[in-house]
Amino acid sequence: MTTRPRILVVGAGFAGVQCVRRLERKLAPGEADISLVTPFSYQLYLPLLPQVASGILTPQSVAVSLRRSKKHRTRIIPGGAIGVDAKAKVCVIRKITGETVNEPYDYILLSPGSITRTFDIPGLLDNARGMKTLAEAAYVRDHVISQLDLADASQDEAEIASRLQFVVVGGGYAGTETAACLQRLTTSALKRYPRLDPKLIKWHLIDIAPKLMPELGDKLGRSALEILRRRGIEVSLGVSIAKAGPEEVTFTDGRVLPCRTLIWTAGVAASPLVATLGSETIKGRLAVNADMTVPRLDGVFALGDAAAVPDLAKGEEGAVCPPTAQHAMRQGKTIADNILASLRGRPLEPYHHRDLGLVVDLGGKDAVSKPLGIELRGLPAQAVARGYHWSALRTNVAKTRVLTNWMLNAVAGDDFVRTGFQSRNPATLRDFEYSDAYLTADQIREHTAGLIAEG
Repeated sequence: MTTRPRILVVGAGFAGVQCVRRLERKLAPGEADISLVTPFSYQLYLPLLPQVASGILTPQSVAVSLRRSKKHRTRIIPGGAIGVDAKAKVCVIRKITGETVNEPYDYILLSPGSITRTFDIPGLLDNARGMKTLAEAAYVRDHVISQLDLADASQDEAEIASRLQFVVVGGGYAGTETAACLQRLTTSALKRYPRLDPKLIKWHLIDIAPKLMPELGDKLGRSALEILRRRGIEVSLGVSIAKAGPEEVTFTDGRVLPCRTLIWTAGVAASPLVATLGSETIKGRLAVNADMTVPRLDGVFALGDAAAVPDLAKGEEGAVCPPTAQHAMRQGKTIADNILASLRGRPLEPYHHRDLGLVVDLGGKDAVSKPLGIELRGLPAQAVARGYHWSALRTNVAKTRVLTNWMLNAVAGDDFVRTGFQSRNPATLRDFEYSDAYLTADQIREHTAGLIAEG
């Protein structure tokens, strides 16, 4: 009695979903079984999260259903992978119910994504908010609007000052777009809060790096910096957080700022899942071959944020692809083709893709973009940025929702409604990062011992 090969995909980000969709289209009926491990039955379009936080887009717009597919035949396992036993070819999964199960595989594609990168800063986990998940974006929006409501109702000048100062840490795309979009939201809100002094609302964007978004190049980076400062955002470079409290933030340059809103977007780290394999890593990401196979581990592929995929387009020794959505989607296609090649006895192909450019949406008519090396600013850059994001959305339903939201926001402006999500939940980094949920090597062997004995 023979069984079909089992393909297990871990993670429903850009890489994982692109791989699954290609496999569904190209696998012959009965050729293999596909399973996808993800806690949510949607793919999150992460680059548009700042627009969710600022209310330009609704949360549903960027949550693209995994079940909207004409050829949907993938078994979705609602949970997260917490360990991999490559020798036994078993993935340990914790379902959303808390139940732990073993999932055997013949091929496993590891695309678990990343977690927020934090440092040993006193008070950070308990007082900072992240922008990595859909829930966090919704909580951030609720929190910012609640600060306006509470400041408007307060008679205490010190409380008002602390509630109307906002700090975003991280001068990359996520941090810059978050600060820009939310600053635009609070500026638009002023006409609805006539008791608030506009001069008291202050946004701060800080980053330890000497330049803002260095990937854009000097000219566009300076343009983005000028746009932010022209809009009243105070940008401090070469600075980070020394200590975070519930009502104040201490910067590394000694400044102490009364502040009740600290948004942390200072980079990401590969999912802790990669450490459970005991394989070689490069800056925390799994070292893989050019065809995205993990050396010395049979049937294991890795891609996306969790893998250091060699960047053959650069032609530099040791160069790896940046953890961007653009690379993740194309890696997903290549790895699906390599799985098919392996099943059919054909050679595997290396991943090779030249970066097509960068887009940064700063809200309103402000944007900077660099498609194919061409530097754009203002409305042309905004058109390119939104056009790229719109075209990258996977379903027509998602495209329609996003386009409708953009048009409605342009015509009707912003709404300042709190949904009530954060009424009783602080929703800080500690509440969303579960880095202690993963198994040790001994725990993984204990979980899979029964399957090895049966085999």
